Amino acid sequence: MTKPVVVLEAKGITKNFPGVLANDRVDFDLRQGEIHALLGENGAGKTTLMNILYGLYRPDAGQIRINDGDVVIHSPKDSIRHGIGMVHQHFMLIPVFTVAENIMLGSEFIQNADGILEQIRNNLRSAGNWWRATKRSAGILDRRGVAQKVRDLSHQYGLDVDPLALVSQLPVGVQQRVEIVKTLYRDAHILILDEPTAVLTPQEADELFHIMRELTKRGVSIIFITHKLKEVLAVADRITVMRAGQVVGTARPMETSEAKLAAMMVGREVILKVTKGEAKPQDEILKVDKLTVQDDRGLEVVHQVSFTTRAGEVLGIAGVQGNGQTQLVEALTGLRSTRGGRISITGRDITDRMPRTITETGVAHIPEDRQRHGLVLTYPVADNLVLCTYYLKPFGVRGILQPKVIDENAQRLIKEFDVRTPSAYVPASKLSGGNQQKIIVARELSRPVRLLIANQPTRGLDVGSIEYIHKEIVAMRDRGVSVLLVSAELDEIMALSDRIAVMYRGQIVATVDAKNVTREQLGLWMAGAQPEPVG
Repeated sequence: MTKPVVVLEAKGITKNFPGVLANDRVDFDLRQGEIHALLGENGAGKTTLMNILYGLYRPDAGQIRINDGDVVIHSPKDSIRHGIGMVHQHFMLIPVFTVAENIMLGSEFIQNADGILEQIRNNLRSAGNWWRATKRSAGILDRRGVAQKVRDLSHQYGLDVDPLALVSQLPVGVQQRVEIVKTLYRDAHILILDEPTAVLTPQEADELFHIMRELTKRGVSIIFITHKLKEVLAVADRITVMRAGQVVGTARPMETSEAKLAAMMVGREVILKVTKGEAKPQDEILKVDKLTVQDDRGLEVVHQVSFTTRAGEVLGIAGVQGNGQTQLVEALTGLRSTRGGRISITGRDITDRMPRTITETGVAHIPEDRQRHGLVLTYPVADNLVLCTYYLKPFGVRGILQPKVIDENAQRLIKEFDVRTPSAYVPASKLSGGNQQKIIVARELSRPVRLLIANQPTRGLDVGSIEYIHKEIVAMRDRGVSVLLVSAELDEIMALSDRIAVMYRGQIVATVDAKNVTREQLGLWMAGAQPEPVG
């Protein structure tokens, strides 16, 4: 049997941060033409390892080998020079530029540069001056040449990207192809894909997996970072699991299962399926009537949307990101003004009220942008855990904060929600994104509420934390809380929701009983297919 060709090897990688050993003698290798998945809890060390491979961090110990040669990677520029490309979870594209212009950014080349350069030098000599001339001084970008190269790469790898299209006009799945072409344009033969399906419909995710397989057939090697166990088992050739900064095992898909992988990640058995009884809907809590909302550019992104939620049920809003869900939730929580329509909670009009007023009516909010709308990053964890209630008893008495009570609250919630922090008084900015999310979830789920608006509540969380939060959402529903769940994770929507509304281009295009619809049907509606009656 032919010995696999190892294109990248990390040996004994160790990385310390203050109070945290992020990578502890980590060994990891990638073979030519394979998809190697990397799994792990928040804080397991997988992101740190990838940041080291891509030149964003320097290891304290260990070595990196590429194609059997030791390398030192000081920056992403070094990483790209060695053939490593990274597609980040949040796309690094400029919407008003064309595909070709986005791809050539940072590696522009000049049309007929050598001839223009010689002409410039001759002119400078004849003028009696000698200036340092460079190819860039010609100032003529070869857009036509770049566009042709993009076409050739697209055709070669089956990516189907139009180099002259504006990025702002492309679906999310095609934008992701642009990111992949951008790495191939720079001659990458090693791709790091960070949560690549986070914003894709099921159909787009299937297309991405097909593209990944086509890439590996042509010799490209892929590191696939995800928390979706089904995807790992479907597409990976090997799976490596990290926990507490160490590699705990590597397996092939046929040798393992979702339950085994989850147990490796968390160190205990994890219940992956949401267990819930029949919903018992009661009184109407939230009523949205013909709501219209504009985005920051003044464009209408929510158009006359109407729906209701009831106590004791979960209404899930499914849709590809960018179809108005963000602005809808911001309007519901007082973070964005409306342009028409009405919002009421238990009959009380809260349209365009301040966020505190809405909170005091019994609304909890897990925001999509945790750093912008969910935390004060410079505040310690303990203070962030009482942001909504610091002025109320027992945390505030006659305008005076009660440090002991705030500390006791923090210690309890940190333990209950497994927030990985050195102490309750570390600034929230020092924690990982997943642990920042846990702070918000702990704060919002631990106080009495009538309505929970949860926008991407498990984004960036590991399977153990997702299991806990899903249980809490179901428990809140069973206590009579009304839950509005907005998620790009279709499996999450289907597992938790009692009713599902599909949002497309700023409108609710279908509302169905969760028991009477398939994943495939929801995916089609999310992509714009005309809804048909569901039995």
